[in-house]
Amino acid sequence: MYDEMFNLNAKGPFFAVQKFAPLINRGGSVVLTTSVANVKGLPGQATYGAAKAALRSLARTLATELLPQEIRVNAVSPGPIATPILDKVFTDKEMAAQVREKTIGMIPMKRFGTSEEIAKAVLFLAFDATFTTGLEIPVDGGWSQF
Repeated sequence: MYDEMFNLNAKGPFFAVQKFAPLINRGGSVVLTTSVANVKGLPGQATYGAAKAALRSLARTLATELLPQEIRVNAVSPGPIATPILDKVFTDKEMAAQVREKTIGMIPMKRFGTSEEIAKAVLFLAFDATFTTGLEIPVDGGWSQF
């Protein structure tokens, strides 16, 4: 599990940026996807949280390393997002509903986010935030802030 999490969430993005950076035009942008788990210390998610924290650190480092090419590197950090993942992880519908309700209770905005909300943050960092690099934007209903 450890290797799988780090391969997917840290090594994969590192090698992808390494290969694609020479192809990105000056003024271009990279947006990495971290997670609220990189700051929350969620029980049962040690390897996932650690891999996402490594990715957050990588975003900062790449932001400085790619400055000479005028490439900005930022990150978006989703919290709980309304996707089919809970139903895949918890095949028992009642258990999935309980997890969903418990999670909603921990989010200050009292709801899951949407894919569209994540996309808007990514688009902002990729195209509009032209004087921003090394930033992580949490899109998590305030969960990481309280």
